[in-house]
Amino acid sequence: MALAMSVDSPRPPVAARRPHSFTVHGRTVEDPYAWLKDPAYPEVEDAEVLDYLKAENAYFEAVMAPHRPLVDRLYEEMKARIKEDDSSVPQKDGDWLYWTAFETGGQYRKWWRRPVAGGPDELLLDEPALAEGKEYFRLGAFAISNGGTLLAYAIDDSGAERFTIHVKDLRTGDLLPDTIPGMLSDIVWTADDSAFLYGLANDQWRTDNARLHRLGTPVADDIELYREADEGYRVSVGETSARNWIVIATGDHNTSEVRLVPANDPTAAPILVAPRKEGREYDVDEHDGTLFIHTNDVDPQFRLVTAGLDAPGEWRELIGPNPHFYMTGVECFRDFFVVEGREDGLDRIAIHRYDAPTIPEWIDFPEESYTAGLGDNPEYDMTVLRLGYESMVTPGTVYDYDVTTRQRRVLKVQEIPSGYDAAKYRTERLKIAARDGTEIPVSIVYPAGFARDGSGPLYLYAYGAYGHAVPPGFSTGRLSLLDRGFAFAIAHIRGGDDLGQQWYHDGKLEKRTNTFTDFVDVAKGLVAQRWTAPGRIAIAGGSAGGELMGAVANSDPDLWGAVVADVPFVDVLNTMLDAELPLTPGEWPEWGNPIEDAAAFDLIRSYSPYDNVTAQAYPPLFVTGGLNDPRVTYWEPAKWTAKLRATKTDDNLLLLKINMGAGHGGKSGRFESLREVAEEHAFVLWQLGIEQ
Repeated sequence: MALAMSVDSPRPPVAARRPHSFTVHGRTVEDPYAWLKDPAYPEVEDAEVLDYLKAENAYFEAVMAPHRPLVDRLYEEMKARIKEDDSSVPQKDGDWLYWTAFETGGQYRKWWRRPVAGGPDELLLDEPALAEGKEYFRLGAFAISNGGTLLAYAIDDSGAERFTIHVKDLRTGDLLPDTIPGMLSDIVWTADDSAFLYGLANDQWRTDNARLHRLGTPVADDIELYREADEGYRVSVGETSARNWIVIATGDHNTSEVRLVPANDPTAAPILVAPRKEGREYDVDEHDGTLFIHTNDVDPQFRLVTAGLDAPGEWRELIGPNPHFYMTGVECFRDFFVVEGREDGLDRIAIHRYDAPTIPEWIDFPEESYTAGLGDNPEYDMTVLRLGYESMVTPGTVYDYDVTTRQRRVLKVQEIPSGYDAAKYRTERLKIAARDGTEIPVSIVYPAGFARDGSGPLYLYAYGAYGHAVPPGFSTGRLSLLDRGFAFAIAHIRGGDDLGQQWYHDGKLEKRTNTFTDFVDVAKGLVAQRWTAPGRIAIAGGSAGGELMGAVANSDPDLWGAVVADVPFVDVLNTMLDAELPLTPGEWPEWGNPIEDAAAFDLIRSYSPYDNVTAQAYPPLFVTGGLNDPRVTYWEPAKWTAKLRATKTDDNLLLLKINMGAGHGGKSGRFESLREVAEEHAFVLWQLGIEQ
């Protein structure tokens, strides 16, 4: 049962209600907390807004203060499961072996290499030194030049996701004068290492361009190779596996278009593979003059087609769509190509030979539920592939797979210094029927002695948007819940592409509410199967998954014992009506355009969590946001919290924590971010009466 606030508890701040309304399609919307959006955004300087956010943070700290010992215990448990001086498995790229490593106590990585032929280790980039004295630090793009003599990297030190490019001469250790602020993309070197491609964020935080910077020349002289006119599209840069073509791609959540330029002549006229066609997505690799094109043009399960560089739009089917296999990607190597996908929701990897391209050589994995995929495989001429594998009970494992012998060799298993015994836990893959009869997969892990009598606590997680699947992977942080008697479940609801692209389509636009009802029906199904009981379920989701949390808190509040909503996208209607916000035009294919479409307006208004807060009892809520977050702006969780405080009829706890120096991902650094997880878990344990 949720714990109510006592009369001696700290009192929450109360946000002022100020009359504000607008009318669209003849519908009038009242929004009394609109003032929490600083009109100067992305600068947030309004003193009243800042004072309110600081008051919420002060309330958060005061309420959590008595529970800091639990937070500290959880944090120390989680930290003890992390190998502090951990390092990645070295991987060969050209004449060098590359790896990253943490030092004991280090929040950030160091990047290293050494010659394949032998020689001393070289420190390429020292993240701890770069992050020193900064409240936030994130390394973005990291690109070694083809000759191995130069490093271009990008840094964000505010959480606003506007990165600054720096270039380092690895022969001398000196930084070159080439510095480019405002970048938001990958970095791709040209064949001769004299220049690189990148993209700038425009004023609306959209990458609508691909630019070429020649080393030693003013940034103002950079050449714009491509500019996108559609405000809903984003431009990205990449390269084919053989690194002989640079890829300039543009698209939204629904449609894509690819151009190729020679890596040795980037200003040559680009080759347009196929003009954009609404609803058609494709990506491209190349092998010996043949394009390998992965596309959903005839089926949402995707297929593989080929085309010649001289006629890139004339597609010939190589591997057709399969109703049971969702093809998620194709990568070419010199002597074979690899197809990745999911068969009935589980990851599969197949090797295909060029002389028998339709015959797959499947790589088998040992468990019934797991996640697996290609790891870092930078070279075109490879006979041994690096793979990654884990499950909800198996720690992360790095393999080398010999394509010739078809043998798999373990290189590294995630080390848990405090100890881990997989025999103490069990995992299953369930199917629970939604209200329309659709069977929803559920991955669940639980202690070996978990009693299926309805008394146990359950932590239920989901995302459910953008075609993003949630893999049934391993988590050391999760063990703190399992060891306190929880079962932990992932609901693979519609809106993700866990079971294919149609699964995604069935949770977007006019079918968006399937995502919310799927989640509720999974919870009710787990109750019916006596995994738990109403009020014993803690639920969590972030960003679009935070929207899910808001929607189900509105619709079925009695089911939940605690709700964690990280950077929640809860002010959906207002955001989709504001074309000046960074993400909005590119989001219309996902949610609908309420500016032009009255039906979309009505649908979004019907489920937008902020617009549907009602005078009812709500479960305890833990809400987070980031002042510098360009994806879900800070005022969304702030407005939602303010409206909930003024409207809900219960005394259950409602906490809002705004990171004043961070963005969408919360605090940076592996330990600082871990402390935030510990806070959320402590809240859940407290509210479910399992504090220990």
